[in-house]
Amino acid sequence: MKAEHLQIRVTGHLEDKRGIYQIILNWRGETGKRCRKSISTGLTVKGNKKRAEGMLTEKRKELEFKLNTEPGAFKAAEELYADFLEHWLDTIKSELKPTTFGNHQTLINRVIGPYFRDKGIQLQDLTADDILDFYSIRMKHVKATTVHKYHNIFSKSMKYAIEKGFIERSPMEKVKRPKAERFVGKFLKESEVKGLFEAVKGNKLELGVILGAYYGLRRAEIVGLRWESIDFERNTITIEHSVTVAQVDGHKQIFESDTVKTKSSYRTLPLVPKFKEKLLALKQEQEANRKLCGRSYNKSESEYIYVDQLGNRIKPDYLTAVFPKFMEKHGFRRIRFHDLRHSCASLLLDNGVSLKQIQEWLGHSYFAITANTYAHLDYSSKLAAANAMTWINETSLGSNET
Repeated sequence: MKAEHLQIRVTGHLEDKRGIYQIILNWRGETGKRCRKSISTGLTVKGNKKRAEGMLTEKRKELEFKLNTEPGAFKAAEELYADFLEHWLDTIKSELKPTTFGNHQTLINRVIGPYFRDKGIQLQDLTADDILDFYSIRMKHVKATTVHKYHNIFSKSMKYAIEKGFIERSPMEKVKRPKAERFVGKFLKESEVKGLFEAVKGNKLELGVILGAYYGLRRAEIVGLRWESIDFERNTITIEHSVTVAQVDGHKQIFESDTVKTKSSYRTLPLVPKFKEKLLALKQEQEANRKLCGRSYNKSESEYIYVDQLGNRIKPDYLTAVFPKFMEKHGFRRIRFHDLRHSCASLLLDNGVSLKQIQEWLGHSYFAITANTYAHLDYSSKLAAANAMTWINETSLGSNET
């Protein structure tokens, strides 16, 4: 291609960055916006000026040719950040768990995308102040933990933009994640849990409540529990399968996986006698239903423990939606289904189980998660501390002396 026919021209120069020659290329894009690209030569400044200048000329010509012969080349930097996010998400879809992709897609389509599209901010013009302004506005409507999800999307998308050469530096270098408020989950006392077990007996929720309050299982682990995970000889329950629901492309979808939330979530728990009896009776009941219903029985989901009378596996959303209403209807405090997991941790603490053991029981990845979530409930350690402060008995505190 002859130079006089070129529509886009690229200029460039060398810069010294920490003793290494950096090629800086500049051009005006299709919209007239100034664009810039940085390329490391890998050459030290001392003694390599001619070689670096040669690389500069070569890279400048390569880019100039590409910009004029390949439609859309390096156009990503000039597109709206909202559009770039959608393209980025499509690119990394295969690398993400369906639930993670669904969560990202929902936040981008409903919140982040509309906000930055209305602002008309391009990828190359996005600044730390733009992101911090967005955080400030959203913090008026959502908790910091939700803003952390936005932060994760900004960080990963900008990292991708740098890797692809669309931008030179990430504005996230100057953006700090908002400090999250301390989470304090609701939990039931022992007397309340006992009352709940009686109230839920025979109800469709019963199995979920037992697994949530006694074993501390997550919703996905409860619905994903299979008969093959129960060892009636060794009296164990292995948590190794999950069933999740995610909003993908505007539709709710169910996903089955032989992987649980984290590596630590894969765990084996003891099958206590009372629950063993319950499961054996449940197994007989399901076999009877299978014979009674014949072809109407859903044999395709018969490997799962938590099914209805027709063999249909209980949906994850059922527990979330129905449980709080059940609590309210039967005179209990209204709590989320997930709060049964917190109740389990609280009852373990009350019965002298250490936080480290609770971490293993609940399947937390890190001890810090358990400690940060439940340490405030650890009354026994505080009582021991109080008992150690015996010097108070030697003071006049509480006496009638004046």
